[in-house]
Amino acid sequence: MEITIKEIAQRAGVSKSTVSRVISGKGYTSLEVRDKVLQLIEELQYKPNAVARAMVSQRTHNIGVLIYRRHHPIASHPFYGKILDAILMSAASQNYSVFVTTDHEMSLRSADFMMEKRVDGLILISRLQQNVIDYITNFGVPYVMVNGSTEVDNVIHIVNQDEEGGRMVADFLSELGHRRIFVIAGPQTHRSHNLRLKGFKNYLEEVGCAIPSSSILQASTSTFGEGYELMRSYWEQFRAGGYTSIFATNDMIALGAMKFMLEQSVRIPDQVAVVGFDDIDFADMFSPSLTTVRVNTEEMGIQAFSLLDKLIRQEPNVENPKQLVPKMIIRQSTK
Repeated sequence: MEITIKEIAQRAGVSKSTVSRVISGKGYTSLEVRDKVLQLIEELQYKPNAVARAMVSQRTHNIGVLIYRRHHPIASHPFYGKILDAILMSAASQNYSVFVTTDHEMSLRSADFMMEKRVDGLILISRLQQNVIDYITNFGVPYVMVNGSTEVDNVIHIVNQDEEGGRMVADFLSELGHRRIFVIAGPQTHRSHNLRLKGFKNYLEEVGCAIPSSSILQASTSTFGEGYELMRSYWEQFRAGGYTSIFATNDMIALGAMKFMLEQSVRIPDQVAVVGFDDIDFADMFSPSLTTVRVNTEEMGIQAFSLLDKLIRQEPNVENPKQLVPKMIIRQSTK
């Protein structure tokens, strides 16, 4: 039979609130009463269940992860999935339970779900609309953001140096001698895609090789299918432009574009070099393998949980971490 706080209180001849104070270590109890309660806890091998711990500590040891993304896949996305895996592993090591929900409509329903679960804190992944952030802020639940941003002061962000990554790609392709570069940019409402394109364009302008707007396609999604369809739709324009290289602001778009070109018997990289961004697992599996910019998604997840745990425990002076440094990964899709 499971032992309860009530039974311990009855055997010790004290109130349930006294037993709770002994368990939590908060509030006054005499040394004699404390020793008696602790002895009973040990004899009866009492282990507080999750509800009892929450009542005593005002914490549930539950956290929520909300992934906001307009287009599928969401949780299984090769970029966000790795972040999620790192969060789950980190949380398990500290005995946290994790509720995960996804929301492609960017509504308030997923936030309501988390509040109903009485989570101690939230990790918000990807781009969020301001009304969602304001709604969550009003609950007073600590949260951190991953791969997204907000204008709200003092919010912890875990992000990659995406603009610097874009500059790295531009420098790399320039050093290889490419001057006719075709760009397929993911949705510019998303922080990462916007900064990657910005860094790429700025670098080329600085070295006197500004890229015209006619050489940039704006993708409505950041999917494999979008990369394939855009390349198919603009294939004649691409051929007429004499382009020797492609930069896509994420790997899925790049791989989609590569698939179409390979179907047209284009030799990669002899005729066209291709560079992506993120370094998802598929980038190395594809043939030819994709040159890309690595984003340390595992570190993003680890940092997200660690910082949220500090906020939950109300540690002082929790500050934004340094942005993660990207790294060029050279593979077969470039010479």
